[in-house]
Order: sequence, then structure tokens, then C-alpha cells
Amino acid sequence: MLRHGPPRRTGLMLGQTDEPPCDPTGGLRDAVPEGLAIRRVVSSDLLRALAGAEVLAAMRGVPLAIDPRWRELDFGAWDGLSADTVPSDDLARFWDDPDASPPPDGERWSALCRRVGAALGALDDGTLVVTHAGAMRAAVAVLTGLDHRAVWAFDLPYGALLSLKVWPGAAATGQIVGLRAGLLG
Repeated sequence: MLRHGPPRRTGLMLGQTDEPPCDPTGGLRDAVPEGLAIRRVVSSDLLRALAGAEVLAAMRGVPLAIDPRWRELDFGAWDGLSADTVPSDDLARFWDDPDASPPPDGERWSALCRRVGAALGALDDGTLVVTHAGAMRAAVAVLTGLDHRAVWAFDLPYGALLSLKVWPGAAATGQIVGLRAGLLG
């Protein structure tokens, strides 16, 4: 999984807001090591992920599939806002328990995990997923059983590449193989 490059406006709670990337190529041209075998690219349908995914798929000569299940968490009424403009008590409750206190009109953490878990089931070996930090954390949570506090502790800067080994089955399990962070900055 690869986190998209920087959007034009950073520091915001960009969930479902379709913010374009700051670089028309998505900022991911050199984000994936040449030796990494990629057979196809799957991307969130949001432009900040899709722009880089299109470039990577074309560079590698592999097919590109768009899957909206790889979208970021829906921040509802907070979407597009800076965290310092959200009432601090509400934000603290959300970070403490994103299922009991989701953003107003937003998505619960468990819903994101279900959505991403279903998307994981559609992947095969050699797939590169270009997505968002929240979806990447949800995938790790689904595959490892870690709770939101544990996966939110991971630093996933723009362009972070997270390699997972997934064993398919009735209850898919996974192992983090590698994390390459800070690629774009």
C-alpha cells in the first residue's frame, strides 16, 4: 500500500473531499522501488490518490483499477477543516473512541475497517494499492487485530510505502513486511 502524495492543501481533515494533488503526477513518480514486483495498481477514486496511481500504472505498464472502498475515512461535517477549528472536546472524544464518537454525519472507524476489509479480499499478489493513511491503518487493523490507538500511532507521511504479506482464508491474517516512510519529504 502506498499513501498518496501531498494534496494542494495540507494539514486538513481530508476524508472524502476530493482535493487534487500538489503535483499533477500525484508526486509518486519515484515512490516505489524499481525492484518491487507490481502486476497491477488499485487506487482510491479520490484524485489525490488516483493521479499518482495513474502515473505508476503507466510507468510499470500494468493495469489500473479504481476501487472507492480504498477512500479515506469520511470526516462528515469536519471534512476539509483544520483540526484546530473542530471543538477540542469533540475531537478528543473522536480520537479516544472513533466508533462511539464519530464526526457529525461522518463514518465510524468500524465502518472504515469493514469497507477496507472487503477491499482486501479482492487483492491478489503483486497488487499495489494507492490510498490514504486512514485506509492503510484500517487494513493493518483488520489484518493484525490491532485497535485504532495502535494503528494511529504509525507515522504514515505522504508517499509512505507499507508492504503487507496477507494469507487468504476465511479470516484473512497479515503481517507487516516493511514500512518505507518519508519518501517525499
